[in-house]
Amino acid sequence: MSNPARFPAPSAPSIRLCLGVTGHRDANPAFSVNRSAIEEALAEVFDLFDLVVAAERVANPTKVVAETRMHSLLVDGLDQIAARQALGRAWELVAPLPFGRRLNTAVNAHPLNADEARFLLSGDGVCSAATQERATIIDDLVESARLFELADRDALIERLYLAKLSAPTDVDAAQAYSFAASERVALAAQVMIEQSDMVVGVWDGGSTSFVGGTGHTIALALSMGTPVLWIDARNPRNWHILQVPEHLAALPHSAGEARQPIAELRALVETVLRPTPGKTMAHKGDHEDGLKALDAEKWRPKSQFIWHGYRRVEAFFGSERMRDRFRNLTIHYESPDAILTGSGQSQIEAARNLLQQDPSFVTRISTDILKRLAWADGISSHLSDAYRGGMVLNFLFGAFAVVGGIAYLPIASSEQKWIFAGFELVLLAGILAITWVGQKRRWHRRWFETRRVAEYLRHATILLTLGVARPSGRWPRGTQTSWPEWYVRHGLRDVGLPRVTITSAYLRTALSDLVLRHVAAQSAYHRQKSKRLHKTHHRLDQLSEALFTLAVLSVSLYLALKLAGSTQVIDKEVASHFSKLFTFLGVFLPTFGGAIASIRYFGDFERFSAISEVTAEKLDVIAERGALLLAGPDDLISYAHVAELAHATDDVVVNEIENWQSVFGGKNITVPV
Repeated sequence: MSNPARFPAPSAPSIRLCLGVTGHRDANPAFSVNRSAIEEALAEVFDLFDLVVAAERVANPTKVVAETRMHSLLVDGLDQIAARQALGRAWELVAPLPFGRRLNTAVNAHPLNADEARFLLSGDGVCSAATQERATIIDDLVESARLFELADRDALIERLYLAKLSAPTDVDAAQAYSFAASERVALAAQVMIEQSDMVVGVWDGGSTSFVGGTGHTIALALSMGTPVLWIDARNPRNWHILQVPEHLAALPHSAGEARQPIAELRALVETVLRPTPGKTMAHKGDHEDGLKALDAEKWRPKSQFIWHGYRRVEAFFGSERMRDRFRNLTIHYESPDAILTGSGQSQIEAARNLLQQDPSFVTRISTDILKRLAWADGISSHLSDAYRGGMVLNFLFGAFAVVGGIAYLPIASSEQKWIFAGFELVLLAGILAITWVGQKRRWHRRWFETRRVAEYLRHATILLTLGVARPSGRWPRGTQTSWPEWYVRHGLRDVGLPRVTITSAYLRTALSDLVLRHVAAQSAYHRQKSKRLHKTHHRLDQLSEALFTLAVLSVSLYLALKLAGSTQVIDKEVASHFSKLFTFLGVFLPTFGGAIASIRYFGDFERFSAISEVTAEKLDVIAERGALLLAGPDDLISYAHVAELAHATDDVVVNEIENWQSVFGGKNITVPV
């Protein structure tokens, strides 16, 4: 067996509460009347968040609980109030802007005319003191925030905005700008929601139909599974925790109530900061123990020969060439240090090329994401070999034990039977040992958990570079433990949004060098895997059927010899002479036929082949959609389109994980009975 190498486990991700805020502007009647009360209510909510975070630091001193991060679009009204309060608490402020910084300021400073807008955009001309003051307030907050600027449509938005201001009575110009700008605001709100564990919304309970508005943002968050703390702008002492879109239907009945669900809110924050158990509690505490799994694991530089059984079955029955069937199956696991110059190098180089505005972000991806990926992948590969290879050994040991116990019949006397009985005992003891060790060390569960971590992180560079994230409510939840999802989610949250200006050129490069390159590689992998597993299944079937057919022929031949002897066609002694051999064959052939069939059933090669085939087909569709975007001009490549392809890629990964875990989920390591 290989000795564990001395690679320290990558540090665990920092745990932090990530908030999004949305609310009315200063012009909203309910907001302007209750502004002071809204500020007080917001401060009370933020105080509660600080108390829960501080309590978590005390309760778990070994856990790194970072400062709370708040996401805001920084428009006037609630957004700016919340931003100032967050900065006063030393929270991290992140601003996903719907436009580039300069255009964002020009739009949200509310210039009186096109000349003032041009001044804010270029510095040329004149501008009123009031407009400049509003612009200065925005710029001061922007200077304190990490900016993620969606500037890929700025040229169009600027043209429509100036046209609207130049012709204030032109309804068509106003609508054209409103539709385009609202779409961008809604897109920025989506980025905010994806990056947040919870959204705090100050809303008057009005319409949810205005795209990009407060009601629309709250409804969008709920549709994405992100909980919302709703503070009623008409009565700021009235709070409600909304979890699902259907809660919006109950708002008219609760608008007048003064309610502050502090206990519920505290519990909601605690579920963000702590891993939650799975859907069942069959193994109570595993979700907490699992968090220590990666730290406690011993790194092995390569696979161990004794556990190669499952992969040997794949190689022997799934390969075309004879030499491939007997090739060396030793895998040298890619270490956390080697991945940066190995399989992760192309992703890192692409990210570095894109994120020249934020080189430290690429460093975070290297150290916080790729190193954890390599560690989890290596650990999971070893556990996969141990679990699946151990079960293959159990099936083979069981067959050899049965056959070995009677092998003395054709070749030895009954006095020598003890040798064969000893051989049988050793194999049976081996089965019990493998089963006991596998169950004791939780090979099956640990493989599932670490594999989920690795697969979630494999395409994380794409998501992070594009500012795309799986919303908190859409993460899968394991039946017995959910710590892998919690671990990865906080790992991605800790890195957060890059400080970058998204342009059409940026999107084209990200699409070609990150998204589609990864999709093509994964599609090719799944195509090859599907083909290999299909052959493995088919050939195992053929071998099993052949062994059972030979068993039938063997028994039939013995009976034919017996019948020929009884009818004096041949000497009776012929059947007697070969009786022990036929007895042996009558056990050997169906026993190994059953063992081969059991390996085929356990491996479920046909279903895994189908899963990989479907996965490849889905990835091919994404590749085709991406190719269509790349074939068009830059100004038609939008953030919405590229982000959708990144989400689609993420969904394919998650679906594939859920599918193969549903196949192996109930197949715990056990004795082959």
